[in-house]
Amino acid sequence: MKVSRISVMVLSLAAAPAFAGDVDLSLTDDSVKGQVNFLGNNDDLQMGAGYTYREGGLDILNLDFHAQGRTAIGNLPTTAGLGMRGFAWDADQVDGGAIALGGYATLNIPRVPGLSFTGGLHYAPSILSFGDSDDLTSLELRASYRVIRNAEVFAGYRYLNTELDRPFRGDVDLDDGILAGMKIYF
Repeated sequence: MKVSRISVMVLSLAAAPAFAGDVDLSLTDDSVKGQVNFLGNNDDLQMGAGYTYREGGLDILNLDFHAQGRTAIGNLPTTAGLGMRGFAWDADQVDGGAIALGGYATLNIPRVPGLSFTGGLHYAPSILSFGDSDDLTSLELRASYRVIRNAEVFAGYRYLNTELDRPFRGDVDLDDGILAGMKIYF
């Protein structure tokens, strides 16, 4: 089953250039995530879809929709987005999902061309959660370096947590750890 999931991800990423703004692949010790963003950084909207496989049979799907624009934070050129990220996850015994509200910001460092820092935070309270999820929190922090005009490498931290609803109760880290990866722009 593991081979077929990874094969589907590879085929999806191979077909992505036909309709994508960028493709992102990241790894932690326990998971692999592929993300396709359909529009570029200069567009007023950003839509994307991602799939994460975590060891032990946990599948996580996300769909993103954000309004985005250019601004400046402390004189640093910044791209910011505000919107929602939908999650659906499935494990052996439990499954759930949420529509999480939040946003992201990418700060570019002009003194070091190619260097940027990105942070994203999304949260879904119980009213926006379904299945076995009672709430959901997603946090991702990255430091990126644009190696060539259309590709960058990055390292950071990803945290995806849900509180389980009755009868299970308790916090579950769906994905948590130091990550590394690459992004290719089209």
